[in-house]
Amino acid sequence: MRINGPNNTNMNPYKNHFQKQVNTKAEPKKDQLEISNKAKEMLEKEKPNAKRAAYVQELKQAVENGEYKVDHDKTARKMIDFWSGF
Repeated sequence: MRINGPNNTNMNPYKNHFQKQVNTKAEPKKDQLEISNKAKEMLEKEKPNAKRAAYVQELKQAVENGEYKVDHDKTARKMIDFWSGF
């Protein structure tokens, strides 16, 4: 029977631990983001409607040209309704 001295390389308890660290460092993990189908539907709904976008553009043009007139009575009525909880 042969007995090897204390420098036997096959008996290194840190060897496996060191190998795991080396292998882990070689493959860096990447961040990944997955969006659910429900979230994708919600994003689609948030896109502006073409009809509404045209209306907003028309209002912007009227304001820039000085043609937009504020209906004070209608504005006051909406404010009263809002604060009254109707």
